[in-house]
Amino acid sequence: MAANHLSASTGFKQYFSPRNLKKDFPASVVVFLVALPLCLGIALASGAPLFSGLLTGIIGGIVTASFSGSQLSVSGPAAGLTVIVLGAITSLGAFETFLLAVLIAGALQIVLGFLRAGTIGNYFPSAVIEGMLAAIGIILILKQIPHAVGYDAEFEGSEAFNINDQNTFSAISNALSAVSMGAVIISIVSLAVLIYWPRFKKLSGVPAPLIVVVFGIIFNKVFSGSSLEIKSEHLVNVPVVNSFGEFTALFVSPDFSQITNPQVWTVAATIAIVASLESLLSLEAVDKIDPMKRVSPTNRELVAQGVGNMVSGFLGGLPMTAVIVRSSANVNAGGKTKASAILHGFWLMLSLLLIPGLINSIPLSCLAAILLVTGYKLAKIALFKKMYKEGWAQFIPFIVTVLAVVFTDLLKGVAIGMVVGVFYILRNNLRNPYFYTIGRNGDKKVITIKLAEEVSFLNKAAISYTLNHLPHESDVVIDGSNSRYIDPDVLEIIRNFKHSAYSKGIIVQLKNIKHKYDIPQLKDLIYTPEKDKTPVVNSNSIIEN
Repeated sequence: MAANHLSASTGFKQYFSPRNLKKDFPASVVVFLVALPLCLGIALASGAPLFSGLLTGIIGGIVTASFSGSQLSVSGPAAGLTVIVLGAITSLGAFETFLLAVLIAGALQIVLGFLRAGTIGNYFPSAVIEGMLAAIGIILILKQIPHAVGYDAEFEGSEAFNINDQNTFSAISNALSAVSMGAVIISIVSLAVLIYWPRFKKLSGVPAPLIVVVFGIIFNKVFSGSSLEIKSEHLVNVPVVNSFGEFTALFVSPDFSQITNPQVWTVAATIAIVASLESLLSLEAVDKIDPMKRVSPTNRELVAQGVGNMVSGFLGGLPMTAVIVRSSANVNAGGKTKASAILHGFWLMLSLLLIPGLINSIPLSCLAAILLVTGYKLAKIALFKKMYKEGWAQFIPFIVTVLAVVFTDLLKGVAIGMVVGVFYILRNNLRNPYFYTIGRNGDKKVITIKLAEEVSFLNKAAISYTLNHLPHESDVVIDGSNSRYIDPDVLEIIRNFKHSAYSKGIIVQLKNIKHKYDIPQLKDLIYTPEKDKTPVVNSNSIIEN
């Protein structure tokens, strides 16, 4: 395989080659800056220790990315699991018991991977995936506006439309009535840097998000003690550890004595299914925006997620999934291989060990600016125009998915989009089971019905309707020359029509109608001298005698 099309089995030496690191190193820094507040925010919303969120991000980067076959996907704690995690910790009564459920969930995901359950990822309609990406972009924009103006009522990484007694729009309204001018200045400057810094070719080697964070820290120091001061709740808040011993003391082990608790297994199964679906959706979405158009192995991804969740549960972390926001930030930052995801895990760990004080002086408003730009790139107007030009069969599932994800959550929204997408697939399928032409033989109409390459049971209704509404006293040719497969139910409909057509004065000719099964009901169509003009049937076709 060419060097610029890395396979999942390529060695780590190639991932970390100078050629790849030129792109992956700055991308890893961007992913680290995006992941840092999300890991903390999701842990806070889940009712878990803040360290558990960071630990999950570290494991998702170092462990899961190493096992994954995806080059650009980034794993970590997911906003879509916060409700499940919060409820599970409460119902199980102890965080240690919950960790056991996470570990078991990981083992179940590994089993699903070996059972090849990941192939379900190949059945998500393209329009639905595009809609999901656009919706995530819109959610990022809407959710980051309050953080950009210094209002932090919601946790970083929130995706749900309704949170407690308010929704996304009421949160924006509340934020605009409680604006912090210091935060606004930082977010505006940050946006300007993110937009204009990459235009300077000689400077673009330094990631714009890193410059944004440096400016944010400087502004935070400058504004200290003034009317523009950034409040502590509007700063990153990682746990401060003063030694390696304090760091290791943060790890928590699962309570294996609860292994026979049926409630633990119920939680584990729920996490395994939801996390697997979110990971497969994210993987499909990332492959779609990968500039190199690589296809990630879905079954291997389930195994990688399972390994990551087992390690996370064993050490005291949260359940993880492949995450669209971090993955899309990786793509937008120019990441080329899984080295960027692995390195971001190391940056999370080193920041906690070496510079927690500096990290805690980063304003959330400058990180919000990074996510705003990421959201815009996912939900560009050009994408909506492109989907509209592709026709209603693509645009309607796309826009329904966008609205459903924005106003509910990721899985519910995608499920609604899938229903609409499948409807259009079936609708198109039902409309194209045959080609219909009308000719004449003297005064008689000759109608030729040429069946499609694949005629499934889904085409029963359309073919039955057409046959039952053919004009009386006409000649009808049903031609299966192009068909590789005709469903037995459709053959049965054709047989019934053949027998009843004489009463309408219709003469039916069956031509090369192929089938794969020996249909007992077709035996009476086999030619014998005692029968008048009826079709001859052999193992391959039905031919007019």
